[in-house]
Amino acid sequence: MSTPTQQLHFLLGGKSFPVDEIGWLLDGMSVAERLAAVRGLGFFSQRKLYDAAEGRPVSIDDMVPPGIPVHTEVIHEGKNTLPVHQLFQKRFARQPDSATELCGYNEQTLRTITGPGYYVARQNPETGELDVDYTALPNSKPAHWPEIRSQTEGLSRFIYGFMVDKMRKVSQHVTIGRAWRHGKPQPAYFVLCRQD
Repeated sequence: MSTPTQQLHFLLGGKSFPVDEIGWLLDGMSVAERLAAVRGLGFFSQRKLYDAAEGRPVSIDDMVPPGIPVHTEVIHEGKNTLPVHQLFQKRFARQPDSATELCGYNEQTLRTITGPGYYVARQNPETGELDVDYTALPNSKPAHWPEIRSQTEGLSRFIYGFMVDKMRKVSQHVTIGRAWRHGKPQPAYFVLCRQD
């Protein structure tokens, strides 16, 4: 009998891309199985999944479920398609002064060098995608998060500067994103798995 991860790769390898079926499969996995499956997705699988998820909206409630207090972080484990340092976390939290935006930053092994990559996340009213906007800085953050820094300082300019990630929904816990810089799509994808 095939494992859930093997079933996922079978679906991803087909000519058609049944994103609803992929979502149901991911929802039925255990936490450990889901994370392992997500971390097993390479560049081509992530690109196909992003394209297939077009039109599947992501709300701020998908990132920080309702009822979670202001400034309480929700961690999403991530894997990107860069050549190195592929594992990271996006950490989201509700802000006290906005019901439609989240604050957040990127936690990864090179954070002290690249900066925390702060952003404001909001749903795009035209596409339904979640825009993770690095050109905007949050007004507040959880107390234990690193200091808020602009993306125009130091190496952050080259990593996060002028960038907006556009995210689409795959399942209850999993979202898929693509980086856009200066308003143009980049050949860089990432998949997130929300911790519950």
